[in-house]
Formats: sequence, structure tokens, C-alpha cells
Amino acid sequence: MGGTAGRRRVSTVTSPVTSLDLPRVVVRDLSKTFRARRSLASLLRPWRPRAKICALSNVDLTVSAGELVALVGPNGAGKTTLLKILAALVRPTAGTALIDGIDVARCPAAARARMGYVLIDDRSFFWRLTARDNLRFFSALQGIFGGAAVARIREVVSLVGLSAEIDRPFMDLSSGQRQRMSIARGLLADPPVLLFDEATRSLDPGRAMRLRRIIREVLVESNQKAVLFATHDLDEAKTMADRVGLIVEGRLAAVGSYSSLETEIESVFASAEAEP
Repeated sequence: MGGTAGRRRVSTVTSPVTSLDLPRVVVRDLSKTFRARRSLASLLRPWRPRAKICALSNVDLTVSAGELVALVGPNGAGKTTLLKILAALVRPTAGTALIDGIDVARCPAAARARMGYVLIDDRSFFWRLTARDNLRFFSALQGIFGGAAVARIREVVSLVGLSAEIDRPFMDLSSGQRQRMSIARGLLADPPVLLFDEATRSLDPGRAMRLRRIIREVLVESNQKAVLFATHDLDEAKTMADRVGLIVEGRLAAVGSYSSLETEIESVFASAEAEP
């Protein structure tokens, strides 16, 4: 038992060999359709097919190592659905999504091992456990044990600025601290691909600025992570992203530098704000 302490479990899944020259994230003709919830009237007519809602339609996108692509678009545009498909939490209706060459629909466990998904969701933590014990649990789920887990937890907690709170119960943490816990959990396995969904939403301006700098300078530039970053903050997208993907009503309307798309992006958001 003692001889295995600190070792990281070796996966028995053989991942496809990929080159750093190839994109870490590849999305091709990706579509997702949901069935609408049944209304009371439809329950009385069960023979009638339910209406379908198109969340994503024929999306094509790539993210390379050392690149940050920001996803922007109004609420309900499809950003979170795209991230959940890449995180192997939602199956696509059509098309292909690859994480480091692994098809997320066919090999979800292998894809998850190559990716960290930062979703701001308090319900996924154990509220009565300390922050440290929560991270120990999630480290074990990713095959990191003993001394390796202790060292990695210390590293990610320092990175997100939670060292002083590490032994506090999760329930006693502020909303911003819980958000940083979500980020720390996503970084535990040091994956080559990181997916962020509104990562700075509950952070104060100073913490948000620090996190942006960590993501941009440490994760992307120094460690060559491929980062897909969904945000409603256009200034955040403008300052952080190498490229921006504008999603409108489930379609990837445009991809390019923020400066080349600024007029189109502002027009889309202005139209969304004008809707009743």
C-alpha cells in the first residue's frame, strides 16, 4: 500500500496519438436538437410529436495548443450547450467533437481525461467537507493520490488564491471563493484542454483581473493549454482572446479577431438588449 502512495493511476485507455501542430479541440458540423417540454395541452394529446428546439446548428470550430478562443453571444445562444458537448455531458445530435483527437461521444471517459471543465455549480461540491477534502475527493476521481495529490492541490489552490481558505468548510466560502474552487478542481489533472463557462462572473474586479492574467499568461502562453472561454463580458473577450467565436441562435455566425468582429458583435448584443 505504502509503495503506491503518491503514484498517479495509469489509464488503461489508449488515446490517439496527436501532434501539437494539430488543433486540440475540433468541432465539425456539430448540431444539437432538444425536444421541447410537454405542455398541459400536449399531455392530453400524447400522439402528437413534441416540438424540437435547435440549440446548435452545423458549428465548425478549432482551438489549438497555446490559443484562447472566447465564445460570445446573447443568453440562450448555445455557448453552454457547446461546452457541455465538448465536456462529454451532452451527446450531439449530429456532427463530431474531438478533444485531443478523441471523439467525445464515442469515448467520453478518455476525452474527459484530456480536458478540464470549469462550470460554476455549487451543487457539485460537498458542502460539509473542507475545501481541501473536496479537492482530495476530486483528485482521487482523476487518479491522483497520496503525495502527488497533496502537491497538486497545494499548487492549484495557490494559483487561484485560496490557500488561506483551504481548511474551511465549503459551505462557509463566499460565492467568489466557491467559484475559484471550481477553477481549482478543473486544473487538478493539468489537462491540455480547458473549458471555462463564465469563469469570472461572481468574482470581484481584482480577483477577476488576476484570474484573467493566470489564464492568459500562465495557462495559455506558458503552459500552451488550449482554452475555450465562454463569456458575456465583451471587454474580457477583447483583452484575453486570440480569436472570438460569435454564436447567435445556435449558429457560429463569425470567427476571427475581436477587432475584426467588433461592429458585428456590438450589433448582435444591442439587438438582444432591445428585445422585450
